Amino acid sequence: MANLDTALKDAMTIDGAIGVALVDYTSGMTLGVAGGTPEIDLTVAAAGNTDVVRAKMRTIEMLKLNDQIEDMLITLGGQYHIIRPLTGSNGMGLFLYLMLSKTRSNLALARHQLRSIEERLEL
Repeated sequence: MANLDTALKDAMTIDGAIGVALVDYTSGMTLGVAGGTPEIDLTVAAAGNTDVVRAKMRTIEMLKLNDQIEDMLITLGGQYHIIRPLTGSNGMGLFLYLMLSKTRSNLALARHQLRSIEERLEL
């Protein structure tokens, strides 16, 4: 089991990682951050994505789907943004938000590694 600091550090070892955050999507509050750039305020980006997560959760509920989000991918010109809601009982209402450089990352491997980090994360 990994604590939050260890999980964030592990996420930053993913090839192409720019930054990672743990976010509460009910409040928009960022609980932990690693990485980032001077041009990108990771806290603002992570908080802004709470609207994306909430909208998808509402859609799943309205459609009465008996399913949950595994992860969500936002593809920009030079970056991938992966949003992974936590599934453990301690992580309800939280998601991991990972920003990757498109040219320096392997998307499939990054998704696999983020899933592994999420499974080990103990809050």
